[in-house]
Amino acid sequence: MKDASRDVSGSRRERRHVRRSPSGKVNKPKAADGIADDSAYALGAEIRHVRKAKGLTLSGLSRRTGLSIGYLSQVERGISGLSIKALKQVSDSLGVQVARLFQESGPVPEHERGIIVRANRRRRLSFSGLGISDDLLSPSLSGQLEMLLCTLAPDASSGEEPYTHKGEEAGFILSGSLDLWVDKRHFLLKQGDTFTFKSSLPHRYRNPGPVDTVIVWVITPPTF
Repeated sequence: MKDASRDVSGSRRERRHVRRSPSGKVNKPKAADGIADDSAYALGAEIRHVRKAKGLTLSGLSRRTGLSIGYLSQVERGISGLSIKALKQVSDSLGVQVARLFQESGPVPEHERGIIVRANRRRRLSFSGLGISDDLLSPSLSGQLEMLLCTLAPDASSGEEPYTHKGEEAGFILSGSLDLWVDKRHFLLKQGDTFTFKSSLPHRYRNPGPVDTVIVWVITPPTF
């Protein structure tokens, strides 16, 4: 759901200077609203953890993704963000699903594991710079179905470049509106509308409205 010029953690790809306190301690870069963007740090740390666990260097990941070493280093440190397309490139190169990088939500009771996802225990991936957040509604990605609750802020989009992956996907617009491009066709969807298409077709999307758009998004098999 990336264009290397549009970020997960920043609305445009840019250089940010690492700030230090008078004591010399490194401070987190600030988001546009002045609040430290913890989601970017969590995502970057998880990417670094998976990369090292697979014995892959930054230069190796750079070769696989086509993204520069410097840019990937900034992503892992939470300084720069990833568009959705770039995040999919990184996850594919690491051999994991994007959902593997979602922030953990705490322990799940044994009798609910693999069946139930409580509202307060959803795993979330926030694309703060893009204005998008995805809550994983599926308790497990070992089956044939992946279900997300996708929230797009006004003017938020998946990026200017369409992207593709395996499988099929469908969605239900719970609220708001959605510009959806599939292959060379454009659709304007409103509350209550649904969509279905093959994920191998180039696609992208955007919230054209003044309020948040909320979508129940289903992908099969789990590839995102």
